[in-house]
Amino acid sequence: MTNSFKVLALGFAIILGGCASSAAVSEADEPMPTEAQAGAVEVQDEGGVSDPFEPVNRVVWDFNYEILDRFLVKPLTKGYIYVTPQFVRTGLLNASENLSEPASAVNNLLQGKGNDSLVSVGRFLVNSTVGIVGIFDVASELGLERKEEDFGQVLGVWGVGTGPYLMLPALGPSDFRSFTGDIVDNVYWPLTVIEDPYVIASNVVKVLETRASLLDQEETLNRSLDQYLFVRDAYFQRLEFQVKDGKVKAKTEEELQEEEDDFSNFEDLLKDM
Repeated sequence: MTNSFKVLALGFAIILGGCASSAAVSEADEPMPTEAQAGAVEVQDEGGVSDPFEPVNRVVWDFNYEILDRFLVKPLTKGYIYVTPQFVRTGLLNASENLSEPASAVNNLLQGKGNDSLVSVGRFLVNSTVGIVGIFDVASELGLERKEEDFGQVLGVWGVGTGPYLMLPALGPSDFRSFTGDIVDNVYWPLTVIEDPYVIASNVVKVLETRASLLDQEETLNRSLDQYLFVRDAYFQRLEFQVKDGKVKAKTEEELQEEEDDFSNFEDLLKDM
């Protein structure tokens, strides 16, 4: 991962684990945490969440959200939305996402998804030519929908665990596996041959668009009893959803009821304090 990318891909995963990066699943398709999950004092996925750096992670979270986002990312995002027509924003985002199609092609292939890999190759060829360097998403109009995959997901499919949870300055939620995947993804062609200013501009557009998509969800975050735990939970839910291609085991009614009871008990505890 280039230094310029690490600094500028603020990837507003800072709020809900959205990615800056280019989310592989649309926001509407991802399972959103319930209020009970938002207030839970213990957050676990199927394998359990490892968060040995929580004290440091919390300090970084406060910096990311209370300072960096409040005084830089959010104002820039609102200004970008205000001055940039929607069709221009769409074109810029299309061009930015088009650069990741070769990486998706390789990552799909490494997971044994040959058809999806060919779709990614086809999308890149069509959008880079007919779509004028990706500004117009002609491939989607032809029925070639995005099959975005990152190398972190490849490692997950191969059985590599996430490792400890990390809250990175500016970059937001991550883990050892995903961070390694980000490094690999940024050495794929064509990112390695494009001049830095274009790569930086591409990632800035992704950051702003990701943050823009989260503006309407801030109230959910602000209502949570512990914002740090809420973001950590949402991050690992999204990670599991991506690695398993949406085939996440649904919770039973008993498990959901137990969570609601735990949340009610926690609320009663707070009232008594």
